[in-house]
Amino acid sequence: MLENPRSPRVRAVAKLTKRSARQETGLFLLEGPQAAREVLAYRPDTVIDLYATPAALEKHAEIRDTARDAGIDVTFATEAVLDAMADTVTPQGIVAVARQTPTSIRDVFAAGPRLIAICEEVRDPGNLGTIIRAADAVGADAVILTGRTVDPYNPKVVRASTGSLFHLPVAVGVDLASTVERARAAGVRVVAADVGGEDFLAYRPSLSEPTAWLFGNEARGLEPEALALADLSLRLPIYGAAESLNLATAASVCLYETAFAQRAVLFQS
Repeated sequence: MLENPRSPRVRAVAKLTKRSARQETGLFLLEGPQAAREVLAYRPDTVIDLYATPAALEKHAEIRDTARDAGIDVTFATEAVLDAMADTVTPQGIVAVARQTPTSIRDVFAAGPRLIAICEEVRDPGNLGTIIRAADAVGADAVILTGRTVDPYNPKVVRASTGSLFHLPVAVGVDLASTVERARAAGVRVVAADVGGEDFLAYRPSLSEPTAWLFGNEARGLEPEALALADLSLRLPIYGAAESLNLATAASVCLYETAFAQRAVLFQS
């Protein structure tokens, strides 16, 4: 039983809330039963440590059983220790440490993708986690993070993705220009989501083609240089009085519309 919140082991885990520590170690932090459940189900090979209070492990017996079947030992810890490790105020009695497993951009396009989300300079962890979750929900083939997009292993991104981070390939640290070049070479059209773009509805039927949606910064959108790289720019219509849509909401609509169009073609064939 880990009881000292100031022990070196606890401090090492707590440091993973900082990007510098994640970059140095190649590890990241998962908090709560949902994240633990998903990583154990989809990527148990990446789990390094699993910490839990006895009460939490008794409550979530499926996590205990899955960890045991995967050969992963659970270290018991007090609530105070888990609070010291975690980024959240209440980690719900379970914290895990896992290896980062980003996918290479080469592998993303070698798989013949039909739907991809590219995030350029997306800075809000909640938005990025929600976009990853939406991409997973629509059956997208990958999410690619370019420019200074927030680290996908940031604890807030991990929480917002609700496990989707472990369900689909995520490529990081990639240059946008080279990403667009690879997309074109793979027969994937790059479509930018931009308030100054063409009418979404006019191009709706063409979304059945292999598509990589390009989403920009929450405040500034896409820079002119980034927009120039895209094959097409589209804007979502606003029918009410709202000034605009939240980035993650707009991305979800774009991804779902494309998934609908692509699956309609599959059903017809």
